Formats: sequence, structure tokens, C-alpha cells
Amino acid sequence: MLGFQTEIGHRLGSSFVQRADLVVRAPEAGVPVLLVEVDRRTEDAHELVAKLRRYWEWGRLLPRDATKSKIDLVRSRPDAIEHVDHEKRLWRRFYPPTGREGLVPLAFVFADTTTTKVTNTTAVLEEAGRRYWAPRRYDSLYEKAVTALDYRQAVPVVVTTLEQLTEHGAGAAVWRRLGRNGEQTLTAALDNPDGDDLYRAQEAHAEAEDQRRRAAEREAQRPVCSRCGRKFSDERWKEITVHRTAVRAGDKSVCGPCRADDVARQEAAAEAARLTAAAPEPEDDQEPDRSRGWFRRRT
Repeated sequence: MLGFQTEIGHRLGSSFVQRADLVVRAPEAGVPVLLVEVDRRTEDAHELVAKLRRYWEWGRLLPRDATKSKIDLVRSRPDAIEHVDHEKRLWRRFYPPTGREGLVPLAFVFADTTTTKVTNTTAVLEEAGRRYWAPRRYDSLYEKAVTALDYRQAVPVVVTTLEQLTEHGAGAAVWRRLGRNGEQTLTAALDNPDGDDLYRAQEAHAEAEDQRRRAAEREAQRPVCSRCGRKFSDERWKEITVHRTAVRAGDKSVCGPCRADDVARQEAAAEAARLTAAAPEPEDDQEPDRSRGWFRRRT
């Protein structure tokens, strides 16, 4: 289903109303919502940058009935709104989820102009409006392994001309996304193949590689028994390194089985000593009964 609305106002905190020339809703085509600004050579490129900034600012507003904790958070510092989920922001009261990262997408459609002016205007939008449309690097522990970009706070911006739309149709590859080269279909231009999905995959892969590296480094440090040459088990390794068990670990250079042999020998020696200590003392030989000789009958 395709829907259009014209001159839709977006009120900013300053009470200024930014009106979109057209709001397109085509969920079945993969575009739940698209704001459209049509430029017929009546506006300077920097005026278009100002429009982009205002749409970006509108996408960062809270609704009036936001919770006090959210309001206090946003007032606490300029970038605090970035920690508020889009579902809690004002724009979600007006428009459905876009199905992609970022704020409501914006299209600049140039009409009755030259290719040179379109190129020059687009260049100004890209350079002067970078803060509003450009993704950021993800804040990751694996910075070198993660090349994905964070589009969550950006306005996706696409440009085309009315002449291209008239000749080829809106479903053709006539849209160019700011920050990219070449023209794509609208859904492809709005998609973020280097965004959240790639980030999750790269983060998971980097984490798995890090765990493998750590495991290999740990294995390389595993002690080897000085007696039999076997590697220590995790249990024995822990036993000789944890303070409360290390004091009773015996010879820390031997593995668990060798330590068990030592304990068995010690216990056997202790048992033998105990049995020896418990054995009765042998009686001394009695002296001959010399007194009996005194009374022997003489023969």
C-alpha cells in the first residue's frame, strides 16, 4: 500500500515548524516512511543543510509526556538523548519503525535543474551536513577487527532528480545515498549492509578469536611435571596457584598423579610408623634362678 501526505509539519523545541513537502509511506515496498524535500532551484545548498539539521534535531526530541528521569537525563548533557531508545522519542509517535538503524530517512529530489548544480549541491550536503547524516565508528573492544558503522543517530539521506523518477520510476536505481558512490534502488540505498548486522557478526567473530588467542596463551603457560613430563591438569594448576590450597600442594613442580603418588608414599610411611609404634615391646630374658641351686639335694 502506497500513501502520500503533503506539507507535514515537524515542530521543534523552538516552536519552529519544519514542513516536509511530501511524506511517503510504502511499507510493502520496504519503505515504511520517507520524508521528501523537493528543490526546484529555489533554495541555496546551505538552506538544504539547515533543513537536514532541523530534521536531525526533531528526531532527537522527547515527547512532552516523557518520564521525568528521561527529561532529566537529556538535560544533563547534550548527547544524552543518544542513550534514549528511539521508541521513547517523539518521532515514534508520528511514524512507524523504519526497519533500519537511524532516524526517519530524508530524500532531496531536485527538479528543473542541471546535473552540475545537483552535483555541487550534493557535495555541500555531504560536507556541511556530515554531522547529521554520517555514521560513526562503533565503540568496540575490538576496534581493529570491527569495520562496521553505527547509523543509529544519523538521518539516512538520499538524493535523486524528478527527471530520473519520471523516466525510470521510483523503484529504479536512481537514488544516491550521501556518503556512497553510484546510484541504487531506494531500499538498497536506505539499507545499511555495513551497519548493525555486520557489527554483530564482526564483534562475535572478534570475540571468538580473542578467546582462542587467550586460550592458546594460557595453554602455552601451562606447567609441565618435572618428574613425568605430563602437563598439569586445570585442577592441579589451580591447586598450586591459589593461596589457600598452595600451602598444602606439596611439591609444586609435579603434576596431580605424581603428587598423588607422593601422598600415597607419605601415608604408607606414616602408617608403617604408626604400626611400629603400636607394637608391644618384647619381654627381657629372665636371669637363671640361682636360689634353687642352694637348696638342691645333694647326691
